[in-house]
Amino acid sequence: MNTLTEKEPQKILVTAALPYANGPIHLGHLAGAYLPADIYVRYQRLKGRDVIYICGSDEHGVPITITAEKEGITPQQVVDKYHYMNKESFEKFGISFDNYSRTSLPLHHQTAQEFFLELYKKGILKEKTTKQLYCENDKMFLADRYVEGICPVCGSPGARGDQCEKCGSWLEQTDLIEPKCKICGSTPVIKGTSHWYLPLGDFQKRLEEWISTKTHWKENVKQYVQSWFREGLQDRAVTRDLYWGVKVPIEGVQGKVIYVWFDALLGYISSTKEWAQKIGQPEKWREYWQNPETRLIHFIGKDNIVFHCIVFPAMLMAWNDERDDKFILPDNVPANEFLNLEGKKLSTSRNYAVWLNEYLEKFEPDPLRYALASILPETKDTDFSWREFQARNNNELADILGNFVNRTLTFAKKYFGNKVPEIFELENIDNEMISKLKEYADRIAENYENFKIRDGVFETMNLARHANKYFNDTEPWRTIKENPKRASTTINICLQTVRALAILFEPVLPFSARKIWKMLNLNDDIVKSGWDSAYQLSLKPGHQLGEPEILFRKIEDSEIEREIKKLKIASGEITEEKIEFKPQITIEEFQKIDLRVADVVECERVKNSEKLLKLKVRIGNEERQIVAGIGRHYSPEELVGKKVIVVANLKPAKLMGIESQGMLLAAVKDEKLTLITTLGEIESGSQVR
Repeated sequence: MNTLTEKEPQKILVTAALPYANGPIHLGHLAGAYLPADIYVRYQRLKGRDVIYICGSDEHGVPITITAEKEGITPQQVVDKYHYMNKESFEKFGISFDNYSRTSLPLHHQTAQEFFLELYKKGILKEKTTKQLYCENDKMFLADRYVEGICPVCGSPGARGDQCEKCGSWLEQTDLIEPKCKICGSTPVIKGTSHWYLPLGDFQKRLEEWISTKTHWKENVKQYVQSWFREGLQDRAVTRDLYWGVKVPIEGVQGKVIYVWFDALLGYISSTKEWAQKIGQPEKWREYWQNPETRLIHFIGKDNIVFHCIVFPAMLMAWNDERDDKFILPDNVPANEFLNLEGKKLSTSRNYAVWLNEYLEKFEPDPLRYALASILPETKDTDFSWREFQARNNNELADILGNFVNRTLTFAKKYFGNKVPEIFELENIDNEMISKLKEYADRIAENYENFKIRDGVFETMNLARHANKYFNDTEPWRTIKENPKRASTTINICLQTVRALAILFEPVLPFSARKIWKMLNLNDDIVKSGWDSAYQLSLKPGHQLGEPEILFRKIEDSEIEREIKKLKIASGEITEEKIEFKPQITIEEFQKIDLRVADVVECERVKNSEKLLKLKVRIGNEERQIVAGIGRHYSPEELVGKKVIVVANLKPAKLMGIESQGMLLAAVKDEKLTLITTLGEIESGSQVR
């Protein structure tokens, strides 16, 4: 078991790969790095450990300039747009960064330039004059992503100047077959340009010796690194010809920036510096980055393994030589594989993705946190499907966890005055349930310590399953009549288990855990209560409970079908339906329709009809009866008191023998109906124009 050492307090510095600020966050990003890191960090906080979670936007590099050109805005406008969008999405999703920075900050530029200069002054960086593609039409050297051609390794078209996504090979742009400038489409020429390189090969022996000590690393990470060692590490360019990025801090050098891979890795350090400044202790970052007792853990996707296990450690080794302020090297890099979507690879260019900001407009964060945590691609690629998401929410969160919490609290409210009841003589089944709290807490903790997040989540839900079984087997609905003390003991233990589940689920379901905490009427901080308190019977008899509420709503088939349809359109499986408009009318014809605001005064279902509702509405000082076929979409209780829009001059008609003196306005899409209502205060009878 790869647990922390017994020496406390030990600092833990957790980073997650800096996302490019040229688009929104999608599910692949979340499953690859941000969610597993967040669950791990939240668990460590509950254990009372000194842990900080660092990230930020990667705001330099060619993808940013390409996006800027596509959108007709400046690179700064691009990064501002997506930095704030993604920061807000992360916050709404419950990703609990201690600091979310950005690499366009002056503090980051200073950090990256300081690092570059240290390696430059030590003579580690090698200057080389190399051949690079130059577009005579655009009068510029072409950065790697401004060039496309045929891959010289596998023969696939569309290879970039730095990498072929088809076969994964790193490429030199001058090796591309039939290269084309992506800006104007012309064929570039080869010209000489001078750049600085990090000689990774000079560090290979030290890196191999260091990696050999990481016996606890995931097998996929170790194998990936060894494949690079077998091929032999090559020099890697540290600068490039580009106008957007951290300027090369060498006197007389113009038009060159530090390569984004070098500058982005240092974003972890500059973000920690910003965090230290924000808390008023500007040097505190050193207690993490330059403290041998700190565990540095990088959460990344597998496409970033080479940078975090070879390149960044080599950079840190280069800095550390002949210096007292040495940086620590990673203790672990629990890289994940890729997440697919409905059986296909994610494709941002085709919009075949589930974007976090759009998801959060329709659903709560915790169901997605749980669904993704249950299928994290820890050892192999996994697949997200909307139907499985729905099943995880409905069958597990709602029917197992939510059901246990609700039945326990409603029973306590009904039979024990909404207070924690006494605990009397314990039977074997009670002792077994109490012992399960510690057993599961320890088992979940062991999984999290070893970065087996999926297994930890599975075991947490297993505790909820066991809790439901305990409730069923002890039959409090029967014993409350035959043996009230027995029922009292059962509900006490169930309430203690509800509290335990709130703590143990907090890393995965932070919003729901706090709802449970509120239902238990607990005023202390759930995190400060601590992981180990989950198996302590902390609720005192007589403690006043809060009001029970439904923890998770069931997700309807129609909601899921809408999302699946959207992906099918993106993948080209089906075509988007063209809206068929009715024949045009004149303004004079439209003005004949009298639309009015009406108050719904009464509403009831029409007997023998699932579809029809009978409403009494007030239009100004006149009351009317309207029959509307909205009974499958609205209950009568939902409508009373609402302001609706009615067609006031429609001739009366009879539905099931009941006269209807008007019509309600509603919008319909994919069988989902929504009544048209009003925003703001407006009087009944007002005309709609």
